[in-house]
Amino acid sequence: MLMTYKSRGFTLVETMVVIGIMLVLALLVLPIIGNLQSEVGFDNNAQEVISVLRLARSKTLSSEGAAQWGVYFATSSLPHRYILFKGENYASRDPSFDKAYTLPKKVRFGDLDFQGGKEIVFNRLSGAADLPGSLSVFLVGDASKKSDIYVEKSGRIFLDASVVSDADRLKDSRHIHLNYARDISTSTEKILLTFDGSVQKEIPIADNFVNGQFFWEGEVNVDGSIQKLKIHTHRLNAFDTQFCIHRDRRYNDKSLEIDISGDTAPSPNLIRYEADGATSAGNSIYVSEPIWQ
Repeated sequence: MLMTYKSRGFTLVETMVVIGIMLVLALLVLPIIGNLQSEVGFDNNAQEVISVLRLARSKTLSSEGAAQWGVYFATSSLPHRYILFKGENYASRDPSFDKAYTLPKKVRFGDLDFQGGKEIVFNRLSGAADLPGSLSVFLVGDASKKSDIYVEKSGRIFLDASVVSDADRLKDSRHIHLNYARDISTSTEKILLTFDGSVQKEIPIADNFVNGQFFWEGEVNVDGSIQKLKIHTHRLNAFDTQFCIHRDRRYNDKSLEIDISGDTAPSPNLIRYEADGATSAGNSIYVSEPIWQ
């Protein structure tokens, strides 16, 4: 006997169930796609910032427009931006040459440390950075996504990307912070560097005062071995002072003691480095334990 089948469509209930399942799947998948896009954008943006910094240096060295070029980081409003500009500094630039780049809304700049300013300008003859320093690019809401961009005094630009949280990040003595709870006379006091117990360099604070902060970076010849250091403040006489010291072990192989001249306590050193980079807290009554970064 010939059998016939009568096809039937979906019922309203079945249709609603299918739509509900699709909505649930969309809600689960869309955040994952969004996070992947944010991470890709974060990585790309860190590299783009470096590309623009290198472009400013290249334009300066080639004397394009017979001028210096630089990059200004605008962080006072959202989204954060960075601006390639022509001129000795951002304030006196020629705005008609500005080229602005905007970060995605979830990507921000942080830890700007260009001698207290927000711009980098390069020297026409050497390509050196007039205001060397560093900044970070980070993803809002994800502490594991952060990249640090460095511009050395020589003009070298490089990226140190971190893909772990701050709590798990390996920290060492190349970059330390320490707090100092005494009012410093910036007009008369000096930072004193003593290498291997004898070679000493005096750094007057007044001669290295930039945008309300102390900033010094230089080299010291110790028995034929060049030692490279950077010492600056993140805050100065704002209830206390926070010193920031960069001592990369690639460029330093001598022991070092750092003192400040106005501290009258017995042996008032801020910090001591062994030749291998190991640190010990200063014995001044005003100084904190060094905090590795």
